[in-house]
Amino acid sequence: MAANRRNETASGTHGLDDILSAAAPRPRTALPNVATTVTTVAALYFGREVFLPIAIALLLTFALAPLVSALKRVGIPRTAAVIASVLGAFAALALFSFIIATQVSELAQNIPVYQTNILAKIRSLKETGVGGGIIARLSDVVERVGQEIDRQDATLPAATPDKPPREPVPVEIVARERPLEVLQNIVGPLISPLGSAGLIIVVVIFMLLEREDLRDRFIRLVGYGDLHRTTEALQDAAKRVGRYLLMQLVVNIVYAIPIAIGLWILGIPNALLWGLLALALRFVPYIGPAIGMLLPLFLALAVAPGWSLVLWTAALFVVMELVTGNVVEPWLYGSRTGLSPLAIIVAAIFWTWLWGPLGLVLSTPLTVCLVVLGRHVPQFEFLDVLFGNEPVLEPHARLYQRLLAGDPDEATDHAEEMLEEKYLVEFYDKVAIPALLLGERDRVRGVMGDLQRRQVAASALTLVANLEDDAKEEADGDDAPHVAEAEGEPRDAAEEDEAELPDGTGMSVLCAGGRGELDDAAAAMLAQVLEVQGAAASKAGFADMEPASIRRLELDAVDTVVVGFLNRDSVKHARFLVRRLKRAKAALRVGIVFWSENGNGDEEAAAKLAQDINADFVAHGMVDAVTGALSNEPPVALKLVAKRRMRRPRATPRKVPAAAAG
Repeated sequence: MAANRRNETASGTHGLDDILSAAAPRPRTALPNVATTVTTVAALYFGREVFLPIAIALLLTFALAPLVSALKRVGIPRTAAVIASVLGAFAALALFSFIIATQVSELAQNIPVYQTNILAKIRSLKETGVGGGIIARLSDVVERVGQEIDRQDATLPAATPDKPPREPVPVEIVARERPLEVLQNIVGPLISPLGSAGLIIVVVIFMLLEREDLRDRFIRLVGYGDLHRTTEALQDAAKRVGRYLLMQLVVNIVYAIPIAIGLWILGIPNALLWGLLALALRFVPYIGPAIGMLLPLFLALAVAPGWSLVLWTAALFVVMELVTGNVVEPWLYGSRTGLSPLAIIVAAIFWTWLWGPLGLVLSTPLTVCLVVLGRHVPQFEFLDVLFGNEPVLEPHARLYQRLLAGDPDEATDHAEEMLEEKYLVEFYDKVAIPALLLGERDRVRGVMGDLQRRQVAASALTLVANLEDDAKEEADGDDAPHVAEAEGEPRDAAEEDEAELPDGTGMSVLCAGGRGELDDAAAAMLAQVLEVQGAAASKAGFADMEPASIRRLELDAVDTVVVGFLNRDSVKHARFLVRRLKRAKAALRVGIVFWSENGNGDEEAAAKLAQDINADFVAHGMVDAVTGALSNEPPVALKLVAKRRMRRPRATPRKVPAAAAG
């Protein structure tokens, strides 16, 4: 693991900082009320005749906009580029539909030819059943039901030998249709789809021609107060949806061509039809490829007497799906929709219920638009939370939630995922310590009881123990941890200097908690990082820092003692511990860590605070604590406090009245 881990530069460290924003919790996401949700869904459902063509036109506009821009760059006028792009796209769709209709007609004519093979396979399945088998039993049930239906009613007069029953005379009503009615029956069903197609073509043309004007009107309508955010949202939506549709088309073509060729080689009739259907159905998430595979499998069952063709056909689809999903799709497209897998399934169900089969095809790109809207518009942030694929909890908050739930195993899994690319010191500094700070904040607010505090601390210590193997592997690796220096104000990543943590070989450090169990957990994390650097690190609890216990600490072989506080208001207690420890051993270096979320503190202020409390160093993060603990600087001498003796007040002579003196 350590060999695969990258040497972290400043850019890597700032990349992690961009992910983590532990300083302030996010505001609560506002959910829409029930009335707004019901009204919106009802409008989409009852107005689908209007909204569906507009949605299709909008998505086609996103898909064709890059093509129009490319034609304009080669010198073609805007109007000509728009018309050529739209007509070309719809001509391709018309050709696609014509080929499918022709192939389906040819297949329908050949279906009776395959009846013999289907009956032979049913007989073979029937013969393989033991004791009649399931198929035989089902056939008997169907036959008995048919006999019961055909049985004559007992109330009807029975037939006699001399008077056989009369056979019913079939009557057929033939209605002569006029030529106009025949034409109406043929053209009528086509009027609605052709009208919708024409309307979509016109809307797409006008959207492409007036794209900039529509963009400006949309910005003026919903985002004039924040042009930056609205422009970013529009660009993100166009990029995501357009790229999704284009790359998905390329992936589907790469998937469909081998399917058609393979079916043709296997001898499946109408291989071109199944290839085109595989191309179209793969736009439907998850269930589309399965539907596209069932029909060729059924046909393979019908055209050949054996079972080998069925197995070869199934193998062809499975292999192509594995290759496309694991090689072609990540290479060409990857996971750039920004949707979680569960969101894709839920969106498919919702849009299918709302708009039927077309809603199923459009479900993913429409949901992508909603997620982009939620990502950039605060009022719709709940859409990004519900359907987005990005973690909704920051890493340190997620870790604290697992520690709070008493689940260190899942916390370890998340930690090991991060340790695939990050060093242990970075994980503790940017994730684990901020998680403990959330716990300390809850303790101060009074929302965390003693039992809960001990549970969080115990889970954190279990996490440290679970990461022991990772720490040893990192210590044995050839690449030493590198971190970016964070002195002063944050600078550009390219300008940051790379700093290497010091080697601790031959040094002994005692890490102790300051005032509670959570401080003990932070001290254990620091001790593990020091061990990675080669130092001999030991741990002490906050109870060992009590005045009566400090004298019992074995400090003879210890070079440095580092005491950590999650509560920044512990300066007086830290000053007291520094004095006690230095009195216990004069040559001891004592450092104090006031843990901070960002781990970066003002060096000048830290040095001034160290001088004030008589400590050898004061740190605010894991990196500064390791650097201070492994420093070779001589210890700071203990300052003597000048004591002033209390002077007894002189007795003042009491004045005696003159009369008494006389």
